[in-house]
Amino acid sequence: QLQLVESGGGLVQPGGSLSLSCAASGFTLDYYAMAWFRQAPGKERDFVAAISWGGSSTRYVDSVKGRFTISRDNAKNTVYLQMNGLKPEDTAVYYCAAARKYLVTMSYEVAYWGKGTLVTVSS
Repeated sequence: QLQLVESGGGLVQPGGSLSLSCAASGFTLDYYAMAWFRQAPGKERDFVAAISWGGSSTRYVDSVKGRFTISRDNAKNTVYLQMNGLKPEDTAVYYCAAARKYLVTMSYEVAYWGKGTLVTVSS
């Protein structure tokens, strides 16, 4: 069974940090582009960050550039999102996504989704 399972969400104060993980099972991530999307209450699911299947290329939405870092460890079949300088507007459910292509930034390109992990930024 193909699965992506996110972990690491929680409640953090503004300016704080969280590290999200996405572990794959049932398939290898080696030839999949990976990405993180997020969905705030009442809003659509939006692209946050992406990394190519080899890890050499990354993309970020402008609002998280310089604060978030996406990385991958293919040996562990895991993708990460390090989030620093968190803001209340970063509050959302964060979803891990996989696509059988070089880089994925659009939700319609995604082949597999995780179930999401909630990140709440509040004082």
